[in-house]
Amino acid sequence: MATDLKGLKAACGQSIWVDNLSRTLIRDGILRRYVEEDGVSGVTSNPSIFQKAIHGSPYYQEDLRRAAASPERLYESLVVEDIRQACDLLHPTFVASNGDDGLVSWEESPRLGDDAEASIAEAERLRSLVQRENLLIKVPATPAGIRAFEALIARGISVNVTLMFSLGHVRAVFAAYQRGLSQHMASGGDPRRVKAVASLFLSRVDTLVDQRLTAMGSEAALGLRGKAAVAMAKCAYAIYQETFHGQGFAGLRQAGGRPQYLLWASTSTKNPAYDDLLYVQPLIGPETINTLPEATLKLFREHGRLQSTLEDGLAEAQGTMARLEALGIHMDGEIAATLQREGLQLFADSFEEMLAEVKRASA
Repeated sequence: MATDLKGLKAACGQSIWVDNLSRTLIRDGILRRYVEEDGVSGVTSNPSIFQKAIHGSPYYQEDLRRAAASPERLYESLVVEDIRQACDLLHPTFVASNGDDGLVSWEESPRLGDDAEASIAEAERLRSLVQRENLLIKVPATPAGIRAFEALIARGISVNVTLMFSLGHVRAVFAAYQRGLSQHMASGGDPRRVKAVASLFLSRVDTLVDQRLTAMGSEAALGLRGKAAVAMAKCAYAIYQETFHGQGFAGLRQAGGRPQYLLWASTSTKNPAYDDLLYVQPLIGPETINTLPEATLKLFREHGRLQSTLEDGLAEAQGTMARLEALGIHMDGEIAATLQREGLQLFADSFEEMLAEVKRASA
């Protein structure tokens, strides 16, 4: 019997977003069905997703022949229409949740990951293009990206911080959010109109850590395969609880400031030996979001369980993180740095491939 995913938010406090956006999804009514039948309440996108969409959907072909100043501006004109339509579809959810859900994310150009000032200017430009209150601008958790994030929150611009791969990233992003929100309030801004989420990537963590553990080959190392990402996520949620339900955030919360929810990203299981809901079922808990690829959403619908699990096994998760460190797997160091660099490169490659395809199609 299929799982009624519409009950997840009421039962467990977690939102389901879909990690995909294309004109096919919108024009064929697929996204609307996800919203109405599965309770999907948000959308995430990135350059890889749009590259696949423009390559694979027939709905872009006519618009690809538009006149434009550059391939990048033509791509932008295509995507902004998709973003606006998704925002409009989810706006009733945004209103019903008082601005806490019903959000759509649009990622900045990956060329800007190391330029804070350019990232700030680009976020303001993209927001003015879309002109929808339920838009989140995606900024990476690079040092420059975190500086940009703080400045954007201070200006009242809602943000999805992406490409987080460690507890160090989580702590740095949460701290930047609080500083930015304090600055926004100090300048007379309304904190209730600001929303931010923090996207922690999961399956990619296990892929890299498992390679390291397999190369070690010891019984202790092999026994930790497939456990790093979920352990990290559970520890991240403990940091979230301490940060946003503790005294340090009490003043901002009292003034209407929203906690920065953790968003589980990269949640499809890459290793077929692992449970197909490895990054879904153990990570269900209140004030969190899981953004699911369509295939994973289907699996969750087919045999998922609506059960709060996120706070279970915290001591075991902390022990797993300690054992990884003892083996020389430095999650906050080499692992996080490698994954973030690779993630930025992946998005950059997809972005450049997409621009090349747009240029060819419009020639």
